Amino acid sequence: MTIQWFPGHMAKARRQVTEKLKLIDIVYELVDARIPVSSRNPMIDEIISNKPRIILLNKADMADAKITREWLDYFNLPGSSTKAIAIDSQTGKGIQQIASLSKELLKEKFDKMQSRGIRPRAIRALIVGIPNVGKSTLINRLAKKNIAQTGDRPGVTKAQQWVKVGKELELLDTPGILWPKFEDQEVGYRLATTGAIKDTIINLQDIAVFALRFLTDAYPERLKERYGLEEIPEDIVELFDAIGSKRGCKMSGGHIDYDKTAELVIREIRSEKLGKISLERPEKL
Repeated sequence: MTIQWFPGHMAKARRQVTEKLKLIDIVYELVDARIPVSSRNPMIDEIISNKPRIILLNKADMADAKITREWLDYFNLPGSSTKAIAIDSQTGKGIQQIASLSKELLKEKFDKMQSRGIRPRAIRALIVGIPNVGKSTLINRLAKKNIAQTGDRPGVTKAQQWVKVGKELELLDTPGILWPKFEDQEVGYRLATTGAIKDTIINLQDIAVFALRFLTDAYPERLKERYGLEEIPEDIVELFDAIGSKRGCKMSGGHIDYDKTAELVIREIRSEKLGKISLERPEKL
């Protein structure tokens, strides 16, 4: 299965981001802590150029904590104008670091402005990220009120808007931007597994096959425990049969309902029934 998704409003968002860039001091790039590379849009590098950047590993509460620490080490290179922190926009955990780290990265710029007699002003930040990564939830948490519309489906934010966060920060929200084509199809599968791509345009059986193969390799004990398996069958159809049989995903006649089994597996991964999972790690790059 080839996964592609590039609605017209996303192409428009890319143009708008490019136009607004001259007003921006710093970029907040929101990624999914479970898939920090797959949830980064490669077009963002082209668009934002050399602007200082903070990579926000959101949904860190859903990711494998050990692997998240590895990602923070990977992104936080000494002397770089790009930094990374792990956050959870639902609870607010870690977001207090955003303003202080922004000031640190922009100190030289604002010191120069002050030396020229320019009055201090709020930091202007652009917040970017793919759909359903939690931008609106983060903005509402930072602003301490419901300004941005949220939803558990991708593509809720449709237009840009400026949001004031106290006196020190102004955020420019943007619609989620996916890139036109996934060069590596596994990127598409990881995005679909975490819910960044609408379920209505993908084949959930294919996504479940990918997810089960990943879990067999990376988290076999959790897979066995969740579905009461003594051993994990090598054959993927046998694995579907085993899970479907254990969880009552049967059609009339006793045959396993593979669609229902696939939906079950994906739903349980997303709802953390198999624990906190990271679908990629730095050492695999």
